[in-house]
Amino acid sequence: MTMETDQDERLSTENNSNMDGAMELSSASTTIDPRVVESRIRQSASMQRDATMEGNDGVDQPVFPKLSAAQASGNKIEYRRIRCPPHRYTPLRDHWEQILTPLVEYLKLQVRFNTKSRSVEMKTSAHTIDVGALQKGADFVSAFMMGFEVQDAVALLRLDDLYVESFKVTDVKLLKGDHLSRAVGRIAGQDGKTRFAIENATRTRIVVADTRIYMLGSYANLRVARNAICDLILGAP
Repeated sequence: MTMETDQDERLSTENNSNMDGAMELSSASTTIDPRVVESRIRQSASMQRDATMEGNDGVDQPVFPKLSAAQASGNKIEYRRIRCPPHRYTPLRDHWEQILTPLVEYLKLQVRFNTKSRSVEMKTSAHTIDVGALQKGADFVSAFMMGFEVQDAVALLRLDDLYVESFKVTDVKLLKGDHLSRAVGRIAGQDGKTRFAIENATRTRIVVADTRIYMLGSYANLRVARNAICDLILGAP
């Protein structure tokens, strides 16, 4: 009995010591030393700094301010002139304020209408910031002269991936007389339904001016619309 009691006491003592060691290990593993964390943060910051220095070869990269349109052109004033066709003179007069507002407030251009030459004249000023503002304004006014609405032409100022494409019906197929008129009629459709269907399906804008077709949209959409119009000109079902 005494031997069994001694053995039980020994086993209980060993189990208690093992449990105490396990608790010490678990507490040691879960306890975070702030000095170790701080040293690791310093080490990572130094590694990032070394990587940056290696990428720059130890030389600080210069930072240049953005040039204005006047500074980019050597303080020279640039001009653009867009002639107004006779059939767009009245719409230009009616929508002159809507055309002038984005050109002056958004692009910071100086605009006027020359009544003698019947053309819209634009030039840069000291307030013009964007280097391509003059060309954007010229594209906007040219799109309106082609027959597009002001709301559609303004998209040329806001988006960079819009283009204007034009071609004549006779470029696709040599047609004369009534055949040419019927081809134009097929493009427009009854009350413009065919043209509207192509515009909505391809997300483009189409203007039919006599035998010339003007299209406004992105490159991929213009290709789809052009193929559809060419099929109508050729008489494809």
